[in-house]
Amino acid sequence: MSRSVRIKDHHAESQLFEQRAVIAAVLMVIAMGLVISRLVWLQVVKYDYFADLSQGNRIRIEPIPPNRGLILDRNGLPLATNAPSYQLELTKEQVEDIDATLNGIAEIGLIDKDNIPTIKRDLRGRRSFDAVPIKLQLTEVEVARFAARRHQFPGVEIRPRLTRYYPLAESSVHAIGYVGAISEDDKKRLNIDEYAGTTLTGKNGVEYAYEGQLHGKAGMQQLLVNAQGRSVERIGNEAAKLERKEPVSGNDLYLTIDMRTQQAAEEALRGQRASAVAIDPNNGDILAFVSTPAFDPNLFARGLTRTEYLALTENPDRPMYDRVIRGVYPPGSTVKPMMAMAALDAGVVTPENSVFCRGAYRMPGVSRPWRDWKPGGHGTVDMRKAIATSCDVYFYGIANEMGVDHIHDYLSQFGMGALTGIDIPGEKTGLLPSTEWKRKAFRRKEAQMWFPGDTISIGIGQGYMNATPLQLAHAAATIASRGHRFKPRLVRAIRNVTTGQITELKPAELPSPHVKDPAAWDIAVGGMYDVANAPYGTARGATANALYKIAGKSGTAQVFTAAANERVKKAGELVEHLRDHALFIAFAPVEAPRIAVAIVVENAPGGGSAFAAPIARRILDTYLLTPEQLAEQEAKKKPAPAAAPPPPRRGEE
Repeated sequence: MSRSVRIKDHHAESQLFEQRAVIAAVLMVIAMGLVISRLVWLQVVKYDYFADLSQGNRIRIEPIPPNRGLILDRNGLPLATNAPSYQLELTKEQVEDIDATLNGIAEIGLIDKDNIPTIKRDLRGRRSFDAVPIKLQLTEVEVARFAARRHQFPGVEIRPRLTRYYPLAESSVHAIGYVGAISEDDKKRLNIDEYAGTTLTGKNGVEYAYEGQLHGKAGMQQLLVNAQGRSVERIGNEAAKLERKEPVSGNDLYLTIDMRTQQAAEEALRGQRASAVAIDPNNGDILAFVSTPAFDPNLFARGLTRTEYLALTENPDRPMYDRVIRGVYPPGSTVKPMMAMAALDAGVVTPENSVFCRGAYRMPGVSRPWRDWKPGGHGTVDMRKAIATSCDVYFYGIANEMGVDHIHDYLSQFGMGALTGIDIPGEKTGLLPSTEWKRKAFRRKEAQMWFPGDTISIGIGQGYMNATPLQLAHAAATIASRGHRFKPRLVRAIRNVTTGQITELKPAELPSPHVKDPAAWDIAVGGMYDVANAPYGTARGATANALYKIAGKSGTAQVFTAAANERVKKAGELVEHLRDHALFIAFAPVEAPRIAVAIVVENAPGGGSAFAAPIARRILDTYLLTPEQLAEQEAKKKPAPAAAPPPPRRGEE
């Protein structure tokens, strides 16, 4: 008989299933409880916390650039201000295709295609969330043109900004400087975090040197934005609590420049490659700072196209070149008053010693003559008359007696061959040669030797010697003040915009020249007074009949040297770029000087007395006389002769 076998235990399986179902249900209840408790924690307990976090997802922090400080002349006339404008800005993180976007903007005429590589380089140097300007100072037509196509360019916005504005355009541009877009080099010297939202920085002149004072401190504000990054007033049912930190404006600067005098000098030099600088001998204040031709700095503030930039940089007249502090020229006869004082210091001559000038100087043992500017000579001259007539023969002789090293050591006390210390960058030292300098300057042994003929040329401010117009004005101011020297400066006071307090800057004194006999000042000043007032003075024609006493010294710097046996050509016979430079230094009033000037006109059609001295006279008149006195003086002037005088011979003072 067979036995039956049970294969499945249905009861046991049923019990196991029920147990598992219970466990699963418990786990589900526990999980649901955890989810619910977590939701309660997030939605109820921590509601305020997470609401603040979610707010940050739709709030963008935008920098607020500070207002740049103003630049004013000494009387408060605005020279650099800020004007409202619209600019086109691009934010990289909101733009899918940079190339397509920029090309599209170029196609509607808002940017130049040639400038796209420069724009892309600027974008690479900025953070992805920074709004980078790609077009400054949009016109109303350009604003309307972009607004009609705004939907085509996500991540590109028009924003109102304050931009730099120079109300007098090119006037004083080499002193003030200009602002331009922040470059890679600028980023190395600036704390770029402090320039968030700022697109421009000082590039030259006062704008560059006083960037720390002018820039200010950026602020910030929180903005509500939508998914496209565009600003909106509110999202959802509640407005966000937005923070705002106001920017701190930059400080205002008061310059030393007197714009009435500045503009008179600019008008007198218009059309020339020239420079003029005027200094107050009593404190170093620069009253006029002119380099012509000039340029409009507003071009840089709005952004130059490549074509406009090349037009400036490739102009043969070099309008961007600051001739006042960077131009170096042979000083010519303007150094003769200092040469006279050096000779007295060396003891090689006394003021009363006289020389008979026949029109040429011959050094013993040398066959070639050194010609005087006046072919027939000046006759008998002592030191004071030699300065007044600018007798080359006299100064050839005393230079040969002194030697170049004594000349170097003495004239260096007047600031020649060294930086004056002006408070803007770019100044050149000029060159005051010595035997040591020549040994270092030349490689060939035979070229390192200093020859007596080199010294003779230095005696009249030629040869290896050169100076900047600022150095000449500084030397003239030193003579005017009889040895009291100050660093030339362009900024005299700083105004804190927040408090309104004006801080006057103290003039910086420099060491005075060591003069053994104070009477030497009388000789130098007296000789310069005779230049402008004596019947035989070289500049009497331009400086006579002034309502104050003028002292001056003319100079003519040779651009090329004629051979000893070559006929000296008239200025009109030379091509323009080979003509001599015309120079003149002066100060007034003689008894209590208030202004010292230096004029350099490149390749002038006349010498220093004929061409540069009248310009100096105009500057002195403008500064020292009232408008009524100027009008009275103009009325007394004699009518001009019917025919112009013949052009002076080359080298004529």
